[in-house]
Amino acid sequence: MGELKDKAKGLGNEIAGNAKQAAGDATDNPSLEAEGRAQEKKGELQNLKGKVKGALGDKV
Repeated sequence: MGELKDKAKGLGNEIAGNAKQAAGDATDNPSLEAEGRAQEKKGELQNLKGKVKGALGDKV
């Protein structure tokens, strides 16, 4: 169950991060772009965590 939860959170953060980056670029707001990049990276790590949990199965 943790695998799917982590992957879902990760995907949500990646999508939100990409949206913030696009909004920051469109409005010439480097702070918002940086925030979006950070959120996207957080999402990528959450997704990776979910994949590791899936690979290890119930041992985690």
